[in-house]
Amino acid sequence: MTVLQTLSLAAAAALLLAPLTSRADDGIATDRPDFVESSDTVGKGRFQIETSVAFDRDKTNGVRSRVRSTPTLLRWGAWDDVELRLETDGAIRSRVTAGGVSDTASGFADTSLGLKWHVADGAEDGSRPGMAWLIHVDAPSGSSEFKGQGWRPSVRFTAEWDLPSDLSAGVMAGIYQERNSDNHRYVGGILAATVGIPLRESWRAFVEVAGQSLTSNRNGGKVVTLDTGLTWQLSRDLQLDTAVFRGISKAAPDWSWTVGVSVRF
Repeated sequence: MTVLQTLSLAAAAALLLAPLTSRADDGIATDRPDFVESSDTVGKGRFQIETSVAFDRDKTNGVRSRVRSTPTLLRWGAWDDVELRLETDGAIRSRVTAGGVSDTASGFADTSLGLKWHVADGAEDGSRPGMAWLIHVDAPSGSSEFKGQGWRPSVRFTAEWDLPSDLSAGVMAGIYQERNSDNHRYVGGILAATVGIPLRESWRAFVEVAGQSLTSNRNGGKVVTLDTGLTWQLSRDLQLDTAVFRGISKAAPDWSWTVGVSVRF
C-alpha cells in the first residue's frame, strides 16, 4: 500500500469517526503544517494523530537529492495542560544523484519522545499570548542509513497571539544538542515566526519564516525556509493540510512540500 493510499484511508476513517468523537469544546489545534508549534495541548484523555507525506528536492554543486518521508506526530493528553508526544519522520526513501550515478536508500527515521506543557492561555483581545514549553529527546532508533548519533535533547518555547479580523501570530524559539560528523557535541538554535490568515469558514492560510536549525557551517550550517500553506477543518476533530517550503539558506533543501491529515479522538 502506498503512502497516499494510507493517508486516504486515514482520512476516510476520520470522516466516519469524527462525528462520534466530537465534543462541545474548541476545534482541533494541530502542530502542522507550519514549523511553529501550537501552544495548545489536546486536553486530558484526548488522543491526536497528525500524519503526512513530505517531499524534499535539492541541487547543490551538481549533486541532486530527492527525499520522501512520512512525518507523524502522536499526542496524548496526560492532563489538561500537559501532553505526551511521540514524533518521527517515519518511512524514508532517499535518492542522491551525482555524475550520472544514483544512490538510493530506504529505511526508518529516529523517534522523538517528549512533552508539551501549556503554561498560559492567550487573551482574546491579543494582549497576552498563549504560551507553552516543549521538551523532546531524539532517540537513535532509526535504520542505519538515517540513525542519529546518541540521544539528542531539545527545548522550545512557543507563544501565540489572537489578532483582530481573526488573524493570528506565533513565534517559537529553542535550542537543541546534536553531534556532528566527527561525533562532537554541539548546540544549535531554533527561531521562527508565523502569521495565520482566515480565508473562509474552516479554511486558513499561513506565511512563515523558519530558522529550523541555526548552527555553524562545520556543524551542518543554517537551515532557513520561507513557508506557506493551507488548512481545511472538515469537522471539530478532523483537519487536512498542505504546505510548501522554500529554502533560503545553503543548507536548506531548495523545495519541500507536504500534505497531511490530523485526527483527534
